[in-house]
Amino acid sequence: MLNKSDVKYIQSLAHKKYRDESGVFIIEGVKMVDELLNSFPERVLEVFATQNWTETRQGIVKNLTQLSIISEDALKKISQLITPNEVLALVSKPTHLDKIDLLHGITVMLDEIQDPGNLGTIIRSCDWFGVKNIVCSPRTVDAFNTKVIQASMGSIMRINIFYEELMDVIDQFKTIPLYAAELSGQSIFDLKFTSPAILVIGNEARGVSPNISLRSTHKVSIPRNGHAESLNAAVATSIILSSMTK
Repeated sequence: MLNKSDVKYIQSLAHKKYRDESGVFIIEGVKMVDELLNSFPERVLEVFATQNWTETRQGIVKNLTQLSIISEDALKKISQLITPNEVLALVSKPTHLDKIDLLHGITVMLDEIQDPGNLGTIIRSCDWFGVKNIVCSPRTVDAFNTKVIQASMGSIMRINIFYEELMDVIDQFKTIPLYAAELSGQSIFDLKFTSPAILVIGNEARGVSPNISLRSTHKVSIPRNGHAESLNAAVATSIILSSMTK
């Protein structure tokens, strides 16, 4: 059963302030919660689900110690989705991200990405291409925003996401090649990428910050054959990562 304090607490997690204070975020939807319970059960704090979800997942449910079966109307009160989808889980945020290590593989650095859908898709693409670390500027949208979580399709659980002043990190790892995605850059198809490497993706409207651009060792771009003014930040990230990891 849900009481008023439960509802108030879960609703508060729509706000970054309360997610940060509690160290908890929400994952919703059958597919993502199923994957969460199968792959990361230790991170699950509590599950709120309809009777239908519970009855069709007896193998998972038997191991759940914190499960509340609630009505569809009750789920609507705590859901952050326009159309609630049978199950909602409270999940602990990662606590092991004390030290950034960019010395292995590719790291994606996000310079003030604002759109939650873009960030979620970038997280999903990083998961696809085997990128383990994303470093976000403090002005980048919160990775545990519900829209980011939904767009990441579960990949949020497999990627290390840091929020740091980007120039501080660049100074710390100044020996690693820094590739800045810019319209005026060299074609990605003309470059031989090395590893480790850092790929910087800039703000949707302004691009990569001038100070970071100046510090980049390479400016890279995706050749344009058509007439579109620019590519979506998440799409550009995927294309560049495909070239970097081939």
